[in-house]
Amino acid sequence: MAHSSSKVLVLGALTGVAGISLAVVCYRGFKSRRRASCPAYNLNCTNVEGPGMTVVDGLGGLQHGQAEVLDRLEALIQCVSELKDEMKALKNALPTLTDQVRVELGGREKTRRVSTLSRTTPTRRKRLAGAVSEGRAEALSSEDAESEGGYITALTDSDEEDDEEKEDEEEEEQSEEELKDGEEPADMLALIDRIDCLHKGSESDKRESLSMLLEQKEKFGQKSPFLWRLIRAYCDVHDISSTMEDKKTLAEAGKTVGEVAVSVNPTCAESHQWYAIMCGIMAEYDTLQNKIKNGYIFKDHLDKAIELKPLDPLSYYLLGRWCYAVAQLSWIERKIATTLFGEPPSATVEDALRNFLKVEEIQPSYSKLNYVFLAKCYRDMGQRENAKRMCEAACSVETVSKDDDEAQKELSDLCPALGLELP
Repeated sequence: MAHSSSKVLVLGALTGVAGISLAVVCYRGFKSRRRASCPAYNLNCTNVEGPGMTVVDGLGGLQHGQAEVLDRLEALIQCVSELKDEMKALKNALPTLTDQVRVELGGREKTRRVSTLSRTTPTRRKRLAGAVSEGRAEALSSEDAESEGGYITALTDSDEEDDEEKEDEEEEEQSEEELKDGEEPADMLALIDRIDCLHKGSESDKRESLSMLLEQKEKFGQKSPFLWRLIRAYCDVHDISSTMEDKKTLAEAGKTVGEVAVSVNPTCAESHQWYAIMCGIMAEYDTLQNKIKNGYIFKDHLDKAIELKPLDPLSYYLLGRWCYAVAQLSWIERKIATTLFGEPPSATVEDALRNFLKVEEIQPSYSKLNYVFLAKCYRDMGQRENAKRMCEAACSVETVSKDDDEAQKELSDLCPALGLELP
């Protein structure tokens, strides 16, 4: 396309030069014929013809006008000569001009494409591929139009590039907004997959999980999926730690992360759930006043977790545990709660039973401990047969986790009280 434009330019210039040269030649021939066809007259001072007499007035003005025209013609001829030289130089430069233009434009296009592709999303890549195909088709049609006399200006190309850059900027801003709205970065998703696997592993795996999360806290510390998994990791390591000091330190750190998690994203059910769990753990190390206070916090965030994710069996299990613990509060504990907070927490064994049954409804055979607490609720309500049935169901569940060990210890006391023998 650049080569065709150059040809048109040169041909136009040469045509103009030829036209001017032809005009000069015609003028000179016309001047010679005029001098030959018109006889010379010598006029006297009265403007009457007379041989041998020279006219004084009017002759000087005629000679001055002819001289001025000749000067202008000489200047025009000089310009035409210079223009011919320039056209000759341009013609000699044409074979290499196309290559130079391609090299220059190719360098700029390569730089622009690198900067664009570095921030191109999969959707934009498809759109760019389509744009390239359309661009090729437009280039072919443009060459056809040019052969018929049409032309494409550099200004149009510049406007198209500006439009493409604006579209790239708009799409980049949209991608950033989508990322903020919930689309997580790939490296974080890979980390989450790894952490979830370690959570189900051995004690060393759980310690490794906490270490990995702490290393990435500065990078992902404002992301809900990262934060609630960090709380969970603190809970895991708390459970396998041996000293009371380590347990308390881990519980305090986990509760602090929980406060951040529920403030960063108040609509994340898991953040509320694990923050409630950590508040329950902290009750083991606090004074009676703080224990009751954490109980209120536990209940509030657990209710919020159920509201946001109503089919999570873990939330109902935890709520059942809370209701059962509140139902077992002593008189002095209730009195202190009334003094400090105006009204003590209220729940019954029946409330606890409903939540444990909800767990079985959502996910049958959820856990060994859930069966144990169902048995306790039925026992406290005087329903021994149902209590025995729940104990038998608990005994049929294989002991795998630490919670299963706790459930087995409970069964060792519960079964004999109900007249059952442990298998």
